[in-house]
Amino acid sequence: MSSPAIGGRKRMSRAEREAQILEVAERVFANDGYQATSMDDIAAQVGLSKPMLYEYFGSKEGLLIACLRRSKRELLEATSLAAAQAESSEQLLYDCLLAFFRFGDEHQQAWALLRNESSIADTSVNTELEAIRIQQRDFTADVLRKVREELDDEQAEAYAELIIGASERLALWRENRPEVTAERATEHMIALFAPGLGF
Repeated sequence: MSSPAIGGRKRMSRAEREAQILEVAERVFANDGYQATSMDDIAAQVGLSKPMLYEYFGSKEGLLIACLRRSKRELLEATSLAAAQAESSEQLLYDCLLAFFRFGDEHQQAWALLRNESSIADTSVNTELEAIRIQQRDFTADVLRKVREELDDEQAEAYAELIIGASERLALWRENRPEVTAERATEHMIALFAPGLGF
């Protein structure tokens, strides 16, 4: 049975409406910052009442956390796809790093959200941000174990932390150097870390 139509338009499912809210909220949070954004701003742009917006996400903090969780999932999907398609262990790290930088380029609002909300003094939000870093650290450590099978867990995690930290800083640096492509940034990372990894 099709969804009831209102004014000749198909009514959105809950999942579709949530996706729409997250798209708008991510854009508004990224452009205006979390503190300056009100639920009224987001509700008006989505075309919902503020009480309905609260019904979906509970609070502004809940909405921000939902945005961060979506970014976390999409970043893992992008880097995992790159890993699955790599043709050699040598290519594996390069492709995963490239996927990280391309994610930032192709999802600028999500990247701005991840970058700007680290200053929020909120335990739940900071927990979500750290969960994204831990996710990527664990993913990177797994990649390194495939590249260098002799690495023990401590080495793999330590190297992964270094790579993640350097990648985040390089991504920030690129904001003021738009001529530095994702490919060029990846080459810089490989040049730095490849000798230590025995490439």
